[in-house]
Amino acid sequence: MKQSFAALLLLACAAPVFGGEPKYQKPEVTVPQNWQAPAPWRDAAPKDTLAKGTWWTLFSDPELNQYEDRALASNQSLKAAVARLAEARSFARITASNYYPQLSVNPSVQRERLSGNRPTLGGTAATAPVTQNLFQIPFDLNYELDLFGRVRRSVEAANEQYQASAADLENVRLTITSEVAADFFQLRELDAEMAVVRKAIDCEQKGLQVVENRHTGGAASGLDVAQQQTVLNASQAQLALLQQQRDQFQHALAALQGLPASSFVAPVRALDAQPPAIPLLLPSELLERRPDIAEAERNVAAANARIGVARAALFPSIGIGGSAGWESRGLGSLLNVSSTFWSLGISALQPILNGGRNRAALENARAAYEETAANYRESALTAFQQVEDSLSSLNALSSASTSQDQAVEAATRALNLANARYSGGLVTYLDVITAQEQLLTNERLATQLRGQRLLSSVLLVKALGGGWDSASLASVGIKPSLKQAIQP
Repeated sequence: MKQSFAALLLLACAAPVFGGEPKYQKPEVTVPQNWQAPAPWRDAAPKDTLAKGTWWTLFSDPELNQYEDRALASNQSLKAAVARLAEARSFARITASNYYPQLSVNPSVQRERLSGNRPTLGGTAATAPVTQNLFQIPFDLNYELDLFGRVRRSVEAANEQYQASAADLENVRLTITSEVAADFFQLRELDAEMAVVRKAIDCEQKGLQVVENRHTGGAASGLDVAQQQTVLNASQAQLALLQQQRDQFQHALAALQGLPASSFVAPVRALDAQPPAIPLLLPSELLERRPDIAEAERNVAAANARIGVARAALFPSIGIGGSAGWESRGLGSLLNVSSTFWSLGISALQPILNGGRNRAALENARAAYEETAANYRESALTAFQQVEDSLSSLNALSSASTSQDQAVEAATRALNLANARYSGGLVTYLDVITAQEQLLTNERLATQLRGQRLLSSVLLVKALGGGWDSASLASVGIKPSLKQAIQP
């Protein structure tokens, strides 16, 4: 019996030779050779210059660094992702526990009275009731022989889902830090835009004073005064709306940092940052540097392993079971040799008829695999699109910003000329008002373009994965160990 039991344990530890397939292969994705965007973005610095995990330091802004650090420490969505990773690790350990024998003990103490009319062996009737004690210390052992790979593939699926959760955590971290940077630069752009409007309001108030003085002296009409007052009021309304937008971005920054909106105030600052030189990856490298793509790929691997689990259900489930312990009517004799008992057996459960459930489960697992594979390819295509979008935006915004700066210079000259001609009585005040509105519009647009360039730089870094590398997932997983085997 001992030799047979040892042979069964050796067989259980061996790699399964029946079922358990198919072998996993990463789904193929069509990868472009290079990006469509023109230079200088194609000839960027090496990728290793992108700070891994702290990509925002590229912008060299201490205030942004402070907000990012606070968000990493206190953002609640990030804390939830950390908890999900811990859940996935625990589930992987639960699944891996099926590798080991399950041993339990259930001691009991019982006092019972047996009926005087109870049935007995041999047909002899009982003569009197019996009251007795029963002391038990039974141990039960159960172990499944993983001949068809059900346990192995289940552990594979759990480990790959654990890795997917690790990639999800990195994706949440990248998303949160990107949102912080994007909101930060939107806030700076609004500060600069509000400064432009305040400057225009100051000029318009001075213009209103000039027109009122001329009207008092009879050199200007009441229409000139009303037109200038209209322009001033419109600019003040724009400033109020910009302030509303700034408040909303400030509140968003507070929430991203895990702070109540009412307790956070971002200082007003000029928009003096310039888009940094961002190192660019090749399209083939992007698949390994985007955490969302890595998460999708690990989900495909997990779905493939579940096919093996579903296929193993078509084969017998073979288990070893046994029990042993002490049983006695008296406590003093409980641990005597004569009080011991034991049993050992092997059982097999083979599905025969269950309405096609197992076959349907296998088809379901295969369909789920195809779905996750399609999602993985879609994630890759979306990543390529986002990089191209960001590169295109940076190039277009750079060109547009240069042209817009020239437009601001031209609008400033036009306003100066209109004021001089109006003072000389050569034009109506409507020409001055038109020049004022054109200058304000062009200065606001120039400020918006500077902010959009910084925002597009953030989106490009996010599209490139923020310096993350999927190689870090190799260390994520649960492996069988003696320590776990002896844990309750």
